[in-house]
Amino acid sequence: MAAKNKVAKKPAPKGKAAASPSASAKLFDKILIANRGEIACRVIRTCRRLGIKTVAVYSEADADALHVREADEKVFIGPPPATQSYLLIDKIVEACRRTGAQAVHPGYGFLSEKEAFQKALAAAGIAFIGPDAHAIYAMGDKIESKKLAQAAGVSTVPGHLAAIPNADEAVKIAKKIGYPVMIKASAGGGGKGMRIAYNDNEAKEGFVSATNEAKASFADDRVFIEKYIEEPRHIEIQLIADGHGNCLYLWERECSIQRRHQKVIEEAPSPFLDAKTRKAMGEQAVALAKAVKYKSAGTVEFIVDKNRNFYFLEMNTRLQVEHPVTELITGLDLVELMIRVAAGERLPLQQKDVKLNGWAMEARLYAEDPFRNFLPSTGRLVKYREPKPGPDVRVDTGVYEGGEISMFYDPMIAKLCSHGKTRDQAIERMRRALDEFYVRGVSHNVPFLAALMAHPRFVAGKLTTNFIAEEFKGGFTAKDLPPRDPAVLAAVAAVVQRIWDERRRSEPLQRLSGAAEARHAEQVLRNETSKDDRVVMLNREPVALTVAGLADDFRVTVGDRTIAISTVWMPGDPLLHGTVDGQEVAVQVDSVGSGWRLIHEGGQAEALVLTPRQAELYALMPVKAAPDTSKFLLSPMPGLLASVAVGEGQEVKAGEALAVVEAMKMENVLRAVQDGTVKTLHAKPGDSLKVDQKIIEFA
Repeated sequence: MAAKNKVAKKPAPKGKAAASPSASAKLFDKILIANRGEIACRVIRTCRRLGIKTVAVYSEADADALHVREADEKVFIGPPPATQSYLLIDKIVEACRRTGAQAVHPGYGFLSEKEAFQKALAAAGIAFIGPDAHAIYAMGDKIESKKLAQAAGVSTVPGHLAAIPNADEAVKIAKKIGYPVMIKASAGGGGKGMRIAYNDNEAKEGFVSATNEAKASFADDRVFIEKYIEEPRHIEIQLIADGHGNCLYLWERECSIQRRHQKVIEEAPSPFLDAKTRKAMGEQAVALAKAVKYKSAGTVEFIVDKNRNFYFLEMNTRLQVEHPVTELITGLDLVELMIRVAAGERLPLQQKDVKLNGWAMEARLYAEDPFRNFLPSTGRLVKYREPKPGPDVRVDTGVYEGGEISMFYDPMIAKLCSHGKTRDQAIERMRRALDEFYVRGVSHNVPFLAALMAHPRFVAGKLTTNFIAEEFKGGFTAKDLPPRDPAVLAAVAAVVQRIWDERRRSEPLQRLSGAAEARHAEQVLRNETSKDDRVVMLNREPVALTVAGLADDFRVTVGDRTIAISTVWMPGDPLLHGTVDGQEVAVQVDSVGSGWRLIHEGGQAEALVLTPRQAELYALMPVKAAPDTSKFLLSPMPGLLASVAVGEGQEVKAGEALAVVEAMKMENVLRAVQDGTVKTLHAKPGDSLKVDQKIIEFA
């Protein structure tokens, strides 16, 4: 059960928001959510519990989105591009006027950290469920926020906080600070406008590229330089403050597992901090918040070196994507607290009341293909089944089966969270929940998440922000998946086939004799002495075994090894739950032709269960060769062909840009892998492409 605190009447189950003793007190009657996807659905859940009506805003692409379905009212705000819908302040304000919404929750992203948005709402007499404009402004600029942090007594990274005018000055400053240094965009975020330099040449080049990227991404080309911390950890402090001078820190989150500066796994608390460091970081975060008269939920991010020295990075003046792990270890509902603070209430607890209960993990599930350098995937969710929620599992999502992953927005499918008494328990529950997450229709990163959770270095808690770059240097491949026991997979396949065969044999009896007689007949068929010799072709490799079973318990003999499998799986169920030698497992089961596809711990195996005679004949079958695609440039993802840089008959060199495919708001440049000559163009700019669709054919 979650730790007690003054917000809740009684402890809330892990994974659920804590109930409030004053839920009937006057808050807001109606809140508009200026966002979409899983965070909009998350806010709706708390509002519904508090008896507050909600308004969803939506673009053309989101007309059938889950947040639109779940809200009490909906308002259309424009075309799919966010710049023409979700980012238009006047449309959000007008939607509030039309619906009578008294407050706006901005979620994260979009307008959540826009000072002008808070001012526009205030001018219209609408409450902003977040900080005041002056705090958003003060913390929104990386240079100014560091100056404020220094003035508030917060530890900051050594560096030069003024905007740097040119590359030569960048080199002088970098040499004074001492290499390595980090060149960063003042208005940066999401990893854009950042470069590491280890020498003068890299400082010059890094200044130019960071400036250009900052100008293109933020219309602000100012950059500054600070010391680059080696073996760094990214650890952040969650804050909640009211408008009456009260501010609390709700422990920390470890966010060091990142890919290209984007968080992938978050956990709370950090496996690295001790009580002394945790307290010092929390108190400094509170000091900074009080310096800008902060109210609402916010996060102060720190970088921590190998000796637990910590330095201020930035403050996020909004709710974080990873806030559920804090809720799981404290029992607090951050969205509820934000609403109450925005309504003028005082915080209902003090620092001494904030308990730390157990350990929580969050994994971000994205529609992307980790085996193709994480290229985004779009399309319809043909099948979608979440792990069963409970005291140790939480899923925050904005999608549903049959819904579509749009090319216009962030490709997040869901946030999967686990909770345990210890870190090891939280990891183990996460691994099983990943096995239970059944998604078909789009590519997804569950295999990558499974590999991270099973990685010995991750399990040991030896984390840095370079973890993924160091451990997956050549990109992610099937070889990086957790090792799987082929004997166990073959045994599971044999049990699946046996249950399938028995069900098919029992169906005619059921039609002829009725259900009671069919059950009796099934028991006769499943007798303890019934043993079948089988050969399982596991990814075309033969595994000889014998399977025997009674009701739901089976014994599979592979060589001199006996594997006990217990399951109540029935044909048609995409998930096999059960135990293997007493250990709980979840295996995804897809029927493929006359065989099975088994998916477990991120990996998959093709299994064909045969009799010994069938296996002999199967060995004589010719193997169909895979088509030769080396002469083609294929689209690695669904998307729009933005441009083609070559023409028919043109010679190209390895590494030369050939085409650009747009997907998920990103441009993906496709390059030649070897020298050659263009023979035929199979697609033209403006065409919508499928995965592996031909673009260019070479001679």
